[in-house]
Amino acid sequence: MSTPRAPAELREEILRLVAEFSAAAHTPVPFRPGRDLVHYAGRCFDADEVVGLVSSALDFWLTAGPQATRLEGRLAAYLGVATGLLVNSGSSANLVAFATLTARELGARRIERGDEIITVAAGFPTTVAPIVQHGAVPVFIDIDPATANADVRQLEAARGPRTKAVVLAHTLGNPFDVAAVTAFCARHDLWLLEDNCDALGATFDLGGGPRLTGSFGHLATSSFYPSHHMTTGEGGAVFTDDALLARIAESLRDWGRDCWCGSGKDNTCGKRFSWCFDRLPAGYDHKYVYSRFGYNLKMTDLQAAVGLAQLDKLPGFVEARRRNHAFLRDALTPFADRVRVIGATPRSDPSWFGLLMVLRDARIDRRDLVAHLEGARIQTRMLFGGNLLRQPCADALDRPGLTHRVVGELAATDEMMERGLWVGVHPGMRTAELDYVADTLRAFFVAPTGRTRRIVAARR
Repeated sequence: MSTPRAPAELREEILRLVAEFSAAAHTPVPFRPGRDLVHYAGRCFDADEVVGLVSSALDFWLTAGPQATRLEGRLAAYLGVATGLLVNSGSSANLVAFATLTARELGARRIERGDEIITVAAGFPTTVAPIVQHGAVPVFIDIDPATANADVRQLEAARGPRTKAVVLAHTLGNPFDVAAVTAFCARHDLWLLEDNCDALGATFDLGGGPRLTGSFGHLATSSFYPSHHMTTGEGGAVFTDDALLARIAESLRDWGRDCWCGSGKDNTCGKRFSWCFDRLPAGYDHKYVYSRFGYNLKMTDLQAAVGLAQLDKLPGFVEARRRNHAFLRDALTPFADRVRVIGATPRSDPSWFGLLMVLRDARIDRRDLVAHLEGARIQTRMLFGGNLLRQPCADALDRPGLTHRVVGELAATDEMMERGLWVGVHPGMRTAELDYVADTLRAFFVAPTGRTRRIVAARR
C-alpha cells in the first residue's frame, strides 16, 4: 500500500501542472490579418492568474476571505488612499459610493431626494443610474470636444441651491480637469464622486507632482470587468480616505449591518451581546443589527486571487496602453482634416481605455467607417450611451416625481453621439494587430475619399 501524500506535496504538483497547462492552452497563436478578430478590449493574463485561481480554489474559501483582504490593502496602497473595499462590479461600486452619500450620519451634507448632482450625459449609464435611483436630480453639463470630459466652464452655471455633489467619470482613461473640479467642489462644499472605472493608472498633476486618478474624490470607484485595465472577471472597488465614509460604504456592501466583523470572525468589538439599541431587546446579537438597508455585493476570494496577480502587471498594462494609443494616434495624424483624435487633458497622463475619434469631414458617414472596420474584423465601439438623455432609459426622468436639468444644449455631447467611435489599445494587442488596425484606418481615410463621397451622395 502506498503512503498517502501530504497536502502540501499534492498542492505543489497540482500547481506545477496548472502552470504547464496554462502555457499550453493559453499561449496566443500568430495573428492572421482579416481572419482573426481584433478585439476592442480583453483580458491579458498568463500562468500567474491561472495558478492563483486554482490555488485559491484548493483552499475552498468561496466567499470574501484572506485573498480579498490582501487585494483591498494592495489596491488602496497603489492609489495612496486609506481604504479600498472590493465589490462585485464597477456598477455596484458606483451604487455603493453614491448610496454612502445619502447616509443620515452625514447630517446637512447628506444627499436627499430632490437634491441636485452635477454630471454629464456622455458616458456609461451606471455613472448616472444611482443618482436617479435615489431620487436625486441629475444636472447635465456638456463635454469639452477636445477631451470628451466635462466642460468645467459650465460648472458654476449648473450649480443651484440644492446642489450637493459632482459625479464624473474619467472618459476612456483620460482624466477630467481635476484641478477645476476639485476647486469647484471645495469652494461650494460639495461631494466629489470620482468614477475611475475606465482610467486606473491615469495621473493628474495638481502642482505637487502626478497623482493617480481615484485618489482625488471623497469617494472613487474602479471596475475589474475583463475589458478594463486589470480584471477579476466580474468585480470592482470603492476607495476613500474618509473613515466615516468607509464605514458607511462597508455597511452598505455587507447587507447594511452595524457589525464590522470580517468574514468568519465573531465578537471583534468585544461586546457582541452587550450593545443596546432603542427598539431592540438589550444585548441583541450585534451580528444581526442593521443600521441601514444595504446589499450583499462582495467579491469572492477566487476573483481576488486573480486580481492580486493582475495588480502586479498593472504598471506594464498601463504603459502598453499608452504606447498603443500613441501608435494609432500617429497613424491618423495625416488625416487631421477628416478625423479628430481626442487628446489628453492638460496636466494629465491618461491610462487610455481606447482611441476615441470624432469624424470632422461632413462628407464622411460614421456608418461607413464602422462598416469598413468591422468588415475587416476590427471591433469598434461608441462612447457608451452617447447622450444618455436620448436613450430609452431616459424615459424614467419624465415620470412623476423624477426630473433633471440640462445646462445649455449638449451640442458637443450630441456630436460625440453622432460622429464619435473608438477602437482598442489594450495591452494584449500585438505589433501585427496594431499595424493592421493602422493600415485599415489609413486605407479608409487616404485621399481622395471618392468611395465615401459616392456613398454619402447616393444617400442624399
